[in-house]
Amino acid sequence: MKTLLVTGGAGFIGGNFVHAVLAGGGYRIVNLDALTYAGNPDTLADLERHAGHVFVHGDIGDRERVQALLAEHQPSAIVNFAAESHVDRSIDGPAAFVQTNVVGTLALLECALAYWRALPIDRQDAFRFLHVSTDEVYGSLGPLGRFTEASPYQPNSPYSASKAASDHLVRAFHHTYGLPTLTTNCSNNYGPYQFPEKLIPLMIQKALDGEDLPVYGDGRNVRDWLYVVDHCHAIQRVLEIGRTGEVYNIGGDAERENLEVVGAICALLDARRPLADGRPRRALIRHVADRPGHDRRYAIDASKIRRELGWRPAESFETGIARTVDWYLEHQDWVGRVLDGSYRMERLGGVA
Repeated sequence: MKTLLVTGGAGFIGGNFVHAVLAGGGYRIVNLDALTYAGNPDTLADLERHAGHVFVHGDIGDRERVQALLAEHQPSAIVNFAAESHVDRSIDGPAAFVQTNVVGTLALLECALAYWRALPIDRQDAFRFLHVSTDEVYGSLGPLGRFTEASPYQPNSPYSASKAASDHLVRAFHHTYGLPTLTTNCSNNYGPYQFPEKLIPLMIQKALDGEDLPVYGDGRNVRDWLYVVDHCHAIQRVLEIGRTGEVYNIGGDAERENLEVVGAICALLDARRPLADGRPRRALIRHVADRPGHDRRYAIDASKIRRELGWRPAESFETGIARTVDWYLEHQDWVGRVLDGSYRMERLGGVA
Protein backbone atom coordinates (compact mmCIF):
# COMPACT_ATOMS: atom_id res chain seq x y z
CA MET A 1 0.00 0.00 0.00
CA LYS A 2 1.44 3.36 -1.04
CA THR A 3 1.52 6.32 1.32
CA LEU A 4 0.66 9.84 0.18
CA LEU A 5 1.44 13.03 2.07
CA VAL A 6 -1.53 15.27 1.23
CA THR A 7 -1.29 18.91 2.28
CA GLY A 8 -4.45 20.97 2.71
CA GLY A 9 -6.51 17.81 2.94
CA ALA A 10 -9.17 19.32 5.22
CA GLY A 11 -10.08 21.95 2.63
CA PHE A 12 -12.59 21.77 -0.17
CA ILE A 13 -10.71 20.05 -3.00
CA GLY A 14 -8.20 18.37 -0.71
CA GLY A 15 -10.93 16.89 1.49
CA ASN A 16 -12.76 15.51 -1.53
CA PHE A 17 -9.49 14.07 -2.82
CA VAL A 18 -8.80 12.32 0.49
CA HIS A 19 -12.28 10.77 0.46
CA ALA A 20 -11.98 9.69 -3.19
CA VAL A 21 -8.55 8.10 -2.80
CA LEU A 22 -9.42 6.21 0.37
CA ALA A 23 -12.69 5.00 -1.18
CA GLY A 24 -10.72 3.58 -4.11
CA GLY A 25 -8.28 1.68 -1.90
CA GLY A 26 -4.58 1.02 -2.35
CA TYR A 27 -3.37 4.15 -0.55
CA ARG A 28 -2.68 5.33 2.97
CA ILE A 29 -2.91 9.10 3.48
CA VAL A 30 -1.04 11.35 5.88
CA ASN A 31 -3.10 14.54 5.86
CA LEU A 32 -1.34 17.78 6.89
CA ASP A 33 -3.61 20.82 7.28
CA ALA A 34 -3.25 24.09 9.18
CA LEU A 35 -7.03 24.32 9.72
CA THR A 36 -7.33 27.94 8.70
CA TYR A 37 -10.84 29.33 8.09
CA ALA A 38 -11.41 27.11 5.03
CA GLY A 39 -9.94 23.94 6.55
CA ASN A 40 -12.72 22.13 8.36
CA PRO A 41 -12.25 19.03 10.54
CA ASP A 42 -15.94 18.20 9.97
CA THR A 43 -15.05 17.42 6.35
CA LEU A 44 -12.99 14.49 7.65
CA ALA A 45 -15.31 13.40 10.49
CA ASP A 46 -16.25 10.09 8.87
CA LEU A 47 -12.55 9.19 8.51
CA GLU A 48 -11.77 9.54 12.20
CA ARG A 49 -11.40 5.79 12.68
CA HIS A 50 -10.19 4.97 9.17
CA ALA A 51 -6.99 2.92 9.42
CA GLY A 52 -5.66 4.44 6.22
CA HIS A 53 -5.98 8.08 7.29
CA VAL A 54 -3.61 9.96 9.61
CA PHE A 55 -4.48 13.59 10.29
CA VAL A 56 -1.76 16.02 11.39
CA HIS A 57 -2.50 19.62 12.38
CA GLY A 58 0.33 21.69 10.92
CA ASP A 59 1.58 24.14 8.34
CA ILE A 60 3.49 23.43 5.14
CA GLY A 61 5.85 26.25 6.14
CA ASP A 62 6.88 24.36 9.29
CA ARG A 63 9.98 22.66 7.93
CA GLU A 64 10.67 20.61 11.04
CA ARG A 65 7.15 19.20 11.07
CA VAL A 66 7.25 18.37 7.34
CA GLN A 67 10.69 16.78 7.58
CA ALA A 68 9.58 14.65 10.52
CA LEU A 69 6.46 13.47 8.65
CA LEU A 70 8.48 12.53 5.59
CA ALA A 71 11.01 10.61 7.69
CA GLU A 72 8.35 8.79 9.69
CA HIS A 73 5.85 7.90 6.98
CA GLN A 74 8.10 7.58 3.89
CA PRO A 75 5.49 8.66 1.32
CA SER A 76 5.77 7.76 -2.34
CA ALA A 77 4.27 11.12 -3.32
CA ILE A 78 3.32 14.55 -2.01
CA VAL A 79 0.08 16.11 -3.26
CA ASN A 80 -0.02 19.83 -2.46
CA PHE A 81 -3.47 21.37 -2.07
CA ALA A 82 -2.45 23.74 0.73
CA ALA A 83 -3.26 27.31 -0.33
CA GLU A 84 -5.13 30.45 0.44
CA SER A 85 -7.59 30.36 -2.42
CA HIS A 86 -10.22 33.12 -2.42
CA VAL A 87 -9.74 36.11 -4.74
CA ASP A 88 -11.83 38.47 -2.61
CA ARG A 89 -9.82 37.66 0.51
CA SER A 90 -6.59 38.23 -1.41
CA ILE A 91 -7.79 41.74 -2.28
CA ASP A 92 -8.40 42.49 1.39
CA GLY A 93 -5.15 40.89 2.62
CA PRO A 94 -2.57 39.78 0.04
CA ALA A 95 0.25 39.11 2.53
CA ALA A 96 -1.32 35.88 3.82
CA PHE A 97 -1.53 34.58 0.25
CA VAL A 98 2.15 35.22 -0.39
CA GLN A 99 3.07 33.61 2.93
CA THR A 100 1.16 30.37 2.32
CA ASN A 101 1.15 30.05 -1.45
CA VAL A 102 4.70 31.21 -2.16
CA VAL A 103 6.80 30.95 1.01
CA GLY A 104 4.97 27.84 2.20
CA THR A 105 5.25 26.08 -1.16
CA LEU A 106 8.97 26.88 -1.28
CA ALA A 107 9.47 25.34 2.17
CA LEU A 108 7.53 22.22 1.12
CA LEU A 109 9.58 21.91 -2.07
CA GLU A 110 12.86 22.18 -0.19
CA CYS A 111 11.79 19.49 2.26
CA ALA A 112 10.61 17.28 -0.60
CA LEU A 113 13.90 17.75 -2.45
CA ALA A 114 16.01 16.74 0.57
CA TYR A 115 13.77 13.72 1.19
CA TRP A 116 13.83 12.65 -2.46
CA ARG A 117 17.61 12.92 -2.72
CA ALA A 118 18.04 10.56 0.23
CA LEU A 119 15.78 7.85 -1.22
CA PRO A 120 17.18 4.69 -2.88
CA ILE A 121 17.30 4.99 -6.66
CA ASP A 122 14.25 2.82 -7.30
CA ARG A 123 12.14 4.90 -4.90
CA GLN A 124 13.52 8.13 -6.37
CA ASP A 125 12.26 7.02 -9.77
CA ALA A 126 8.78 6.33 -8.39
CA PHE A 127 8.45 9.50 -6.26
CA ARG A 128 6.19 12.37 -7.36
CA PHE A 129 5.49 15.91 -6.15
CA LEU A 130 2.09 16.98 -7.51
CA HIS A 131 1.17 20.65 -7.19
CA VAL A 132 -2.50 21.60 -7.56
CA SER A 133 -3.01 25.03 -9.11
CA THR A 134 -5.63 27.09 -10.95
CA ASP A 135 -6.53 28.45 -14.37
CA GLU A 136 -6.55 31.95 -12.86
CA VAL A 137 -2.78 32.17 -13.36
CA TYR A 138 -3.46 32.59 -17.09
CA GLY A 139 -5.44 35.81 -16.66
CA SER A 140 -8.57 36.69 -18.60
CA LEU A 141 -9.86 35.53 -21.99
CA GLY A 142 -11.91 37.37 -24.58
CA PRO A 143 -15.06 35.80 -26.02
CA LEU A 144 -13.07 33.17 -27.96
CA GLY A 145 -10.29 30.70 -27.24
CA ARG A 146 -9.27 28.53 -24.30
CA PHE A 147 -6.30 28.28 -21.99
CA THR A 148 -3.78 25.59 -22.90
CA GLU A 149 -0.71 24.41 -21.03
CA ALA A 150 1.31 26.78 -23.25
CA SER A 151 -0.75 29.89 -22.44
CA PRO A 152 1.31 32.75 -20.96
CA TYR A 153 0.87 33.60 -17.30
CA GLN A 154 -0.98 36.89 -16.76
CA PRO A 155 -2.36 36.83 -13.19
CA ASN A 156 -4.66 39.72 -12.33
CA SER A 157 -5.32 39.30 -8.58
CA PRO A 158 -3.05 38.85 -5.58
CA TYR A 159 -4.39 35.30 -5.29
CA SER A 160 -3.59 34.33 -8.87
CA ALA A 161 -0.21 36.09 -8.67
CA SER A 162 0.71 34.03 -5.61
CA LYS A 163 -0.37 30.80 -7.32
CA ALA A 164 1.59 31.75 -10.43
CA ALA A 165 4.69 32.21 -8.28
CA SER A 166 4.22 28.80 -6.69
CA ASP A 167 3.77 27.19 -10.13
CA HIS A 168 7.04 28.73 -11.26
CA LEU A 169 8.84 27.44 -8.18
CA VAL A 170 7.59 23.91 -8.85
CA ARG A 171 8.79 24.14 -12.44
CA ALA A 172 12.15 25.50 -11.32
CA PHE A 173 12.68 22.66 -8.83
CA HIS A 174 12.13 20.15 -11.63
CA HIS A 175 14.40 21.82 -14.17
CA THR A 176 17.11 22.90 -11.71
CA TYR A 177 17.26 19.95 -9.31
CA GLY A 178 15.48 17.16 -11.17
CA LEU A 179 12.69 16.81 -8.60
CA PRO A 180 9.94 14.74 -10.31
CA THR A 181 7.11 17.26 -10.25
CA LEU A 182 3.66 17.46 -11.82
CA THR A 183 1.40 20.52 -11.97
CA THR A 184 -2.34 20.64 -12.58
CA ASN A 185 -4.25 23.83 -13.41
CA CYS A 186 -7.97 23.44 -12.93
CA SER A 187 -11.06 25.45 -13.77
CA ASN A 188 -13.63 26.55 -11.15
CA ASN A 189 -14.54 23.68 -8.84
CA TYR A 190 -17.88 23.15 -7.14
CA GLY A 191 -19.42 20.37 -5.09
CA PRO A 192 -19.55 18.99 -1.53
CA TYR A 193 -17.63 20.58 1.36
CA GLN A 194 -16.96 23.95 -0.33
CA PHE A 195 -16.62 26.86 2.08
CA PRO A 196 -19.69 29.09 1.63
CA GLU A 197 -17.85 32.21 0.50
CA LYS A 198 -17.50 30.90 -3.06
CA LEU A 199 -20.24 31.61 -5.59
CA ILE A 200 -22.16 28.34 -5.71
CA PRO A 201 -22.39 27.43 -1.99
CA LEU A 202 -22.94 31.10 -1.11
CA MET A 203 -25.86 31.37 -3.53
CA ILE A 204 -27.30 28.05 -2.37
CA GLN A 205 -27.30 29.17 1.24
CA LYS A 206 -28.65 32.66 0.61
CA ALA A 207 -31.34 31.39 -1.76
CA LEU A 208 -32.34 28.69 0.70
CA ASP A 209 -32.78 31.38 3.37
CA GLY A 210 -34.72 33.67 1.01
CA GLU A 211 -32.03 36.37 1.11
CA ASP A 212 -30.91 38.67 -1.71
CA LEU A 213 -28.52 37.03 -4.17
CA PRO A 214 -25.67 39.50 -4.90
CA VAL A 215 -24.15 39.10 -8.38
CA TYR A 216 -21.06 41.08 -9.35
CA GLY A 217 -21.42 43.60 -12.18
CA ASP A 218 -23.62 42.53 -15.08
CA GLY A 219 -23.29 38.84 -14.14
CA ARG A 220 -21.93 37.95 -17.57
CA ASN A 221 -18.49 36.82 -16.37
CA VAL A 222 -17.85 33.29 -17.64
CA ARG A 223 -16.21 30.38 -15.85
CA ASP A 224 -15.61 26.78 -16.87
CA TRP A 225 -17.19 24.71 -14.08
CA LEU A 226 -15.70 21.41 -12.90
CA TYR A 227 -17.38 19.05 -10.44
CA VAL A 228 -14.89 18.47 -7.66
CA VAL A 229 -15.07 14.66 -7.68
CA ASP A 230 -14.21 14.67 -11.39
CA HIS A 231 -11.25 16.89 -10.56
CA CYS A 232 -10.08 14.48 -7.87
CA HIS A 233 -10.18 11.56 -10.27
CA ALA A 234 -8.15 13.59 -12.76
CA ILE A 235 -5.52 14.35 -10.12
CA GLN A 236 -5.25 10.64 -9.31
CA ARG A 237 -4.76 9.92 -12.99
CA VAL A 238 -1.99 12.53 -13.29
CA LEU A 239 -0.33 11.21 -10.14
CA GLU A 240 -0.34 7.63 -11.35
CA ILE A 241 0.60 7.95 -15.04
CA GLY A 242 1.40 11.61 -15.77
CA ARG A 243 4.81 12.49 -17.22
CA THR A 244 7.13 14.22 -14.75
CA GLY A 245 7.84 17.87 -15.42
CA GLU A 246 4.53 18.25 -17.26
CA VAL A 247 1.54 20.52 -16.71
CA TYR A 248 -2.00 19.21 -17.19
CA ASN A 249 -5.02 21.51 -17.52
CA ILE A 250 -8.21 20.07 -16.02
CA GLY A 251 -11.55 21.53 -17.08
CA GLY A 252 -15.19 20.55 -17.01
CA ASP A 253 -16.03 21.74 -20.55
CA ALA A 254 -18.94 23.58 -18.93
CA GLU A 255 -18.71 27.32 -19.55
CA ARG A 256 -21.48 29.27 -17.88
CA GLU A 257 -22.11 32.92 -17.14
CA ASN A 258 -22.49 33.71 -13.45
CA LEU A 259 -26.14 34.63 -14.01
CA GLU A 260 -26.74 31.21 -15.57
CA VAL A 261 -25.19 29.50 -12.57
CA VAL A 262 -27.28 31.47 -10.08
CA GLY A 263 -30.41 30.88 -12.18
CA ALA A 264 -29.80 27.12 -12.19
CA ILE A 265 -29.46 27.12 -8.40
CA CYS A 266 -32.69 29.11 -8.07
CA ALA A 267 -34.60 26.68 -10.26
CA LEU A 268 -33.32 23.62 -8.39
CA LEU A 269 -34.20 25.09 -5.01
CA ASP A 270 -37.61 26.27 -6.22
CA ALA A 271 -38.35 22.67 -7.19
CA ARG A 272 -37.02 21.19 -3.95
CA ARG A 273 -37.75 23.83 -1.28
CA PRO A 274 -40.21 26.49 -2.58
CA LEU A 275 -40.28 29.79 -0.72
CA ALA A 276 -43.24 30.18 1.63
CA ASP A 277 -44.64 33.12 -0.36
CA GLY A 278 -44.32 31.25 -3.65
CA ARG A 279 -41.92 33.75 -5.25
CA PRO A 280 -39.38 32.40 -7.75
CA ARG A 281 -35.91 32.81 -6.31
CA ARG A 282 -34.69 34.58 -9.45
CA ALA A 283 -36.51 37.62 -8.04
CA LEU A 284 -33.88 37.70 -5.28
CA ILE A 285 -30.99 38.42 -7.69
CA ARG A 286 -29.39 41.82 -7.07
CA HIS A 287 -26.56 43.24 -9.17
CA VAL A 288 -23.80 44.79 -7.04
CA ALA A 289 -20.62 46.73 -7.84
CA ASP A 290 -18.11 44.55 -9.63
CA ARG A 291 -15.03 43.12 -7.95
CA PRO A 292 -11.76 45.01 -8.65
CA GLY A 293 -9.81 43.30 -11.45
CA HIS A 294 -12.60 40.80 -12.12
CA ASP A 295 -11.46 38.54 -14.99
CA ARG A 296 -14.11 38.37 -17.71
CA ARG A 297 -13.80 34.79 -18.90
CA TYR A 298 -11.89 31.60 -18.17
CA ALA A 299 -12.05 28.46 -20.29
CA ILE A 300 -9.83 25.39 -20.16
CA ASP A 301 -8.63 23.28 -23.06
CA ALA A 302 -8.37 19.85 -21.40
CA SER A 303 -7.50 17.96 -24.57
CA LYS A 304 -4.00 17.06 -23.33
CA ILE A 305 -5.21 15.13 -20.27
CA ARG A 306 -7.94 13.48 -22.35
CA ARG A 307 -5.49 12.48 -25.07
CA GLU A 308 -2.53 11.40 -22.94
CA LEU A 309 -4.16 10.07 -19.77
CA GLY A 310 -7.65 9.10 -20.91
CA TRP A 311 -9.51 11.31 -18.42
CA ARG A 312 -12.76 13.14 -19.04
CA PRO A 313 -15.38 14.50 -16.62
CA ALA A 314 -18.21 12.15 -15.68
CA GLU A 315 -20.60 14.94 -14.67
CA SER A 316 -22.20 17.57 -16.88
CA PHE A 317 -22.89 20.94 -15.28
CA GLU A 318 -26.57 20.03 -15.01
CA THR A 319 -25.97 16.75 -13.16
CA GLY A 320 -23.16 18.19 -11.06
CA ILE A 321 -25.07 21.26 -9.88
CA ALA A 322 -28.08 19.10 -8.97
CA ARG A 323 -25.83 16.80 -6.91
CA THR A 324 -24.31 19.84 -5.25
CA VAL A 325 -27.62 21.47 -4.31
CA ASP A 326 -28.85 18.16 -2.89
CA TRP A 327 -25.66 17.73 -0.85
CA TYR A 328 -26.02 21.16 0.77
CA LEU A 329 -29.69 20.56 1.51
CA GLU A 330 -28.76 17.30 3.23
CA HIS A 331 -25.80 18.80 5.15
CA GLN A 332 -27.12 22.00 6.66
CA ASP A 333 -25.56 20.94 9.97
CA TRP A 334 -22.13 21.02 8.28
CA VAL A 335 -22.81 24.52 6.91
CA GLY A 336 -23.88 25.73 10.32
CA ARG A 337 -20.71 24.51 11.98
CA VAL A 338 -18.52 26.00 9.23
CA LEU A 339 -20.00 29.46 9.77
CA ASP A 340 -18.28 29.88 13.12
CA GLY A 341 -18.40 33.67 13.38
CA SER A 342 -15.35 34.62 11.32
CA TYR A 343 -17.40 34.72 8.13
CA ARG A 344 -21.12 35.28 7.81
CA MET A 345 -21.56 35.30 4.04
CA GLU A 346 -20.76 39.01 3.83
CA ARG A 347 -19.10 40.53 0.81
CA LEU A 348 -15.29 40.49 0.78
CA GLY A 349 -12.80 42.16 -1.55
CA GLY A 350 -14.67 45.40 -2.11
CA VAL A 351 -11.65 47.71 -1.97
CA ALA A 352 -9.19 47.95 -4.83
